[in-house]
Amino acid sequence: MESTSSEQSSAEQERPPRDVDPREPLARLRNELKTGSDGLSAREAERRAAVYGRNEVRREHHGRLTRELARQLVHPLALLLWAAGALAVVAGTDVLAMAIVAVILLNAGLALLQERQAERAVEALAGYLPAHSRVVRDGREQTVEAAELVPGDLLLLEEGDKVPADARLVSGAVEVDLSMLTGESAPAERTAAEPVADLPTLREPNLVFSGTACTGGQATAIVFATGRHTELGRIAALSQRTRREESPLERQVKRVAWLIAVVAVGVGGAFLLVGTASGLPLRDALTFAIGLLVANVPEGLLPTITLALAMGVRTLARQGAVVKRLSAVETLGSTHVICTDKTGTLTRNRMRLHTIWTPQSGELSGEGPTRSEDVLRLARSMAECTTVSRAQDGAFAGDPTETALVEGAARLGHEPHPDERDARRKALFRFDPRLRLMSVVSDTGAGLLLSVKGAPEAVLPRLTGGTDTETVRQAVEAMAGDGLRVLAVATRKIDRDEAPSRREDAERDLELLGLVGLYDPPRPEVSDAVLRCHRAGIRVHIVTGDNGTTAAAVAREIGIGERRLHVIADAEAVSEQQLDELLVSPGEVVFARASPETKLRVADALRAQRQVVAMTGDGVNDAPALHRAHIGVAMGRSGTDVAREAATMVLTDDNFATIVKAVESGRRVYDNVRKFILYIFAHAVPEVVPFLLYALSGGAVPLPLTVLQILAIDLGTETLPALALGREPAEPGLMTRPPRRPGRGSGVITRDMLIRAWAYLGLISAVLVLGAFFYVLWRAGWHPGAPTAEGSALHEAYLTATTATFAGIVMCQVGTAMAARTDRASLRAVGLTSNPLLLGGIAFELLFTAALIWAPPLQAIFNTAPLPWDVVVLLLVFPVLVWGADELRRAARRRRAAG
Repeated sequence: MESTSSEQSSAEQERPPRDVDPREPLARLRNELKTGSDGLSAREAERRAAVYGRNEVRREHHGRLTRELARQLVHPLALLLWAAGALAVVAGTDVLAMAIVAVILLNAGLALLQERQAERAVEALAGYLPAHSRVVRDGREQTVEAAELVPGDLLLLEEGDKVPADARLVSGAVEVDLSMLTGESAPAERTAAEPVADLPTLREPNLVFSGTACTGGQATAIVFATGRHTELGRIAALSQRTRREESPLERQVKRVAWLIAVVAVGVGGAFLLVGTASGLPLRDALTFAIGLLVANVPEGLLPTITLALAMGVRTLARQGAVVKRLSAVETLGSTHVICTDKTGTLTRNRMRLHTIWTPQSGELSGEGPTRSEDVLRLARSMAECTTVSRAQDGAFAGDPTETALVEGAARLGHEPHPDERDARRKALFRFDPRLRLMSVVSDTGAGLLLSVKGAPEAVLPRLTGGTDTETVRQAVEAMAGDGLRVLAVATRKIDRDEAPSRREDAERDLELLGLVGLYDPPRPEVSDAVLRCHRAGIRVHIVTGDNGTTAAAVAREIGIGERRLHVIADAEAVSEQQLDELLVSPGEVVFARASPETKLRVADALRAQRQVVAMTGDGVNDAPALHRAHIGVAMGRSGTDVAREAATMVLTDDNFATIVKAVESGRRVYDNVRKFILYIFAHAVPEVVPFLLYALSGGAVPLPLTVLQILAIDLGTETLPALALGREPAEPGLMTRPPRRPGRGSGVITRDMLIRAWAYLGLISAVLVLGAFFYVLWRAGWHPGAPTAEGSALHEAYLTATTATFAGIVMCQVGTAMAARTDRASLRAVGLTSNPLLLGGIAFELLFTAALIWAPPLQAIFNTAPLPWDVVVLLLVFPVLVWGADELRRAARRRRAAG
C-alpha cells in the first residue's frame, strides 16, 4: 500500500497544472484559480504544493555519473589506448602502461566536465529565484519560502523584490527589470490594467515573470504559474532538451579511431597468419603480431589532439574569447553562418545625438550650439524628459538613450542640471513599452509645461490638428534610413488648476518640437571583420529587436548584405517555409523586431540545411538558441550568467571582430590537427615494414625494430614535435578558403592525406630506414638466415643495426615534421624559424634518442647500442631527403594548381 501511495504522489507532482490563461478577465482568472482577496488557506496551499510540486527550476538527470564516465572510457581512441596499455603490459613495460591509463582517465575527465555544461546553465537559472516571498494566506500577510508558492497565491511585491513566480497584477503598479528575458535595459512599467490584444506574453502590461526584479512601486499579484511551468522554467526545459551534439572533429576522430583499429587488428591478424605460414615459431609470430599492433596504434594521438585544442583555447582567451569546450575550437573553423545581435556587438553601444529636425529649421547637425529658438526649445524639453543623474566624476549616469539626450542638449547650448530638473518636476509618467512614450510635467515659474518623448508613430497621433504629419513622416524615414534611432519630442502648456493626474489626460493636443536622431556607431574594426568573413565564404545575418530600417542601415554601413540584403521588418511573422527560403537564398538577412525564439528558429533552420552556425546572445531567453547553435556566443560584459553558462564561447569584449578572430583560430587549429595526424601516420609505415619484412622472409631477416623501441617512438620522440605542430602559424590564404562542407573531402583524414602519409613520406622513410639497417648488418658480414641471437657472433652488429633503424625513424620524423608544416606552400613561405616550439621539440627528440643510444642504463632496457660515426653521418642526411622529396611534391602541386 505504501508503494502504491508513493507512486500516486509522484505522479501527481509530475502532473502539470490546469491550463490557465493569465490574460482572461480578472474575475474569471480568480475563479479558475479559486482565490480571492484573502488569498489561499494554508491547508489549500499545502494541497496544491503536493499537486503542482515545488516552485523550483529543476535539473533533469539524463544519466548517472558512472554511466557518462563509462561512455567516455569506451570512446574508440580510448579503446585503442586500452589495447596499447595491455600490449605494454605484455611487453613488460608497466610504467608505460600506467602512463597510457593516466592519459585515458585525463581525457575522460575532461569530456565528462564538458557534459555537465547544460546542467550548470540550469543551476544558473535557479540563482535568479529569491529564497523567500511575501504572500497573503488566510487573510493575513506572511513570509514563506519561494519554493512553496503555488498557483493561486496572492503575492505582495515592492521595490527591491525579486519576482518568485509568474503572476498577474490585481492592484498597484511596479517597474520591473526584464532585461534577463527581453534584453531591454530600461525597466518596464507593469500595472493592474486590462490586457492588450495581440501582444506577446512578455510585453503584457499586467504580467510579471519569475526571476525578474522590481525596481520601483508596489503591487499585489495572483500567481498563475510556478516551477517548470513559468517562463524561466520553460527556458530551463529548452536548455536541457537542446543537448550538445558531437562537433565535426569529435565525429571525425571517432572515424579515424575505427579506421586505425581496423587497420591495426587486420594487419596484425593477417601477418600473424603469414608469419606462421612462413615457418616462424608461434611465439615469434605472436611477438611480430604484437609489434604490428603497437606500430599501428598512435598512442600519442588522443592526448596530442586534446593538448592542441587546449593551446587553441588559451590563444583565443588572450584574444578576448573564452572557449569552454575544447572541440569547439575546431567547430569554429567550420562555421558557415554567423547570426549576430546588433547593439553592442556590431556597434559600440554608446548612443550619441547625431541629427535633429525641427518644423522651422529642418534637418540640422546635433553637434554644435545654435541661437535658433526652436532648437533651444527642443534641447530643453528633451533634457527635461529624462531621469538621468550626475555621477561623482560629473558625467551623466542612467539609461544610454537618455544619457545621449542630455549630452546632446548640452552640445546644442542648453546645459542640463538634474537636481534642478527634479526640483521643478510635478509629475512623471515613466516610459511605457505599450505606448512607447514617456512624459513629465514641470513648473517653469510661468506655468506648467508637459514634455513628451517617444517613438514618432506614437507621438504623431497625439499632435494638434494643424501639424503637417506627412512632412514629419518623410523626415523620420530619412533619418531612420541613415541608421539613426529616431525619437519625437513634443510639448504642451498646462494651466496650474488643470494639472493632470492620468497620463491619458496629459499626453494629448501636443505641439511637435522636433525629431532627434541618435546614432550608435559601428565598432571601427567590424567592417574589416565582415569583409574577412565574406572572403572566407561565411555569411553574416543580423537578428535584432531594433527597427528594420535602422538595422539595415547599420548592416550596409559595415558591409553586411553587400551583394544582396533581405530585411525582415517583423521576424516573428515569418513562416517556417519563408524562413527556409530566406536562409537558402543568396545574400544576407536582417531579422528585425526579433525575439529570442526567433534565434532558436533560425538556428534550427540552418542546422536542417547542414550549415554550421555561430549564434550570439546575452539574455536568459537566448539560452536555448545558444545551446542549439553549433557555437553559442555569449556577451561577457552585457550578458546574463545564464547566457554565459549556456554558451560555448564567451566574448570578454562583446565584439563581433573577436568572433572572426576565433573562426580564424579554429581553422588554424583544424589545419594543425591534420598536420600532426599526417606526421603521426607517416611513421606507421617505417614501423610496420620491418615486421612485414621479418614475416615474409620467414625469419631469415631478423626483426629490424623491437616493440619497446616502437613505444619509445610513439610515446617519446614523437609527442613534442606533434604538439608543436599544433602551434603552427596559419598558412597563407587561410581566410580566403570557403568553409569546409561535410562529405567533400575536407575531413580530418582524406585520401590525399593517406597517400602523402603512407605512400610518399612513409614509404621514403621506410626505404631509408631499412637501408641503414642492412648497411650495418652487411658491413659486419651478415647474410640472410645468419644467426643474430644473443651469444652469436653477429649479435652486437644486430643490436647496432636495430639501433640504426630506431634512430633512422627518428631522423625521418625530423624531416616529416618540417614537411608537415605546410599543405601547399613552401617552407620558405612560412619561415624556417616561425615555429620555435617545433625546433625545441626536435631538439628534445634528438637528445632523447641520443640518451637511449649512448646511456648504458637505457641501452639495457631498449636493447640499443652506440652507433659508429659513419652511420651517424648517414642518418643526418635522412631529414633533408624526406623534407626535400615532399618539397618537390608540393612545388609540382602548386604548378598544377597555377596551370
